[in-house]
Amino acid sequence: MANKKNNDPFWWTLFGAGGTISAFFIPIHVALIGIAIPLGWFAMPDYEGLVELARHPLSRIYLFALISLSLFHWAHRFRFTLYDGLQLKHLEQYIVVFCYGSAIVGTVIGLIFVLSI
Repeated sequence: MANKKNNDPFWWTLFGAGGTISAFFIPIHVALIGIAIPLGWFAMPDYEGLVELARHPLSRIYLFALISLSLFHWAHRFRFTLYDGLQLKHLEQYIVVFCYGSAIVGTVIGLIFVLSI
């Protein structure tokens, strides 16, 4: 009998990292952009200042990690929602390709975005 390699630990690692990054940093973005700036607690930065901030190498790494890991977190969660919630376990290969393929495509688009700033 052939020993089938299981790559689930890799996907679980990306899922955990994406959940952690999303849980820590997305609420900060929402609080700043959705609450603090509209209420006037902070001045809205000008366009040139935002572009300069986004061009900094640490900002690029941060944006790429936020985009990429959040997508992989979504992919893993959506995969198991389809399996368990909708009972589509018989479509496992198609679901894996769709979910993780979407996350990989989104990561490539995010990388292009981050590098083009």
